[in-house]
Amino acid sequence: MGFPVYDFRVDIRNILVTPQIRSRFLSMEVGQCNAAHSHDLGHEVFLILQGQAEFEIEGEKGLLGPGQMCVALVGEKHAVRNVGDVPVIMYLSVTPHIQPTHTMWTEQGTRQPPYFAPSTVYDVPLDAATPIADLLSRHLEAAEALAAKAEAMARAQREQAAALKQALATGDIEVAVSARNKMWEALYAMFSESFVLAQAWNDLTSRLASDERGG
Repeated sequence: MGFPVYDFRVDIRNILVTPQIRSRFLSMEVGQCNAAHSHDLGHEVFLILQGQAEFEIEGEKGLLGPGQMCVALVGEKHAVRNVGDVPVIMYLSVTPHIQPTHTMWTEQGTRQPPYFAPSTVYDVPLDAATPIADLLSRHLEAAEALAAKAEAMARAQREQAAALKQALATGDIEVAVSARNKMWEALYAMFSESFVLAQAWNDLTSRLASDERGG
């Protein structure tokens, strides 16, 4: 990957898009307002770099300027409006980035159907060559692999929790540390596999979204 350096004055786009995180620089023109939405899985962090932005998060409003940051947590409806006299430029990140990434709401507060977006919406080239059947197979394989890792993780937690409890009771710190580390190794394997599944899911849904929109 090298060591790319990004500049908010020129790199107005999605910069890093993975299942773990989507991060970007965003520019909003004077008077522009982004529709209220929420994220089912992700926290969203906003850092203002230029201009004045009014945020509304779960009905509470706040005015942010350069150097100030706010956060919309999972499930919190939020919107932003440029209330200054110059374009607003901000850095934002959403973690994790798993489709459907945005949940939209009606004015009456009714949750709208899930919206799946092509990867091009996030400045990621669309894989139009791989057959959808192959993408579906990759997704199912990743789901089965995660299920196996989860089963192994649960078994390791039970076994090592018992070892940890016994080690703490006898004051054997070395054994306690070893048990804790084995618990983490199993958790790490499961979480790593979960991101493989998330990528396969994003690839599949992005392609389906592109096909249903005819693009």
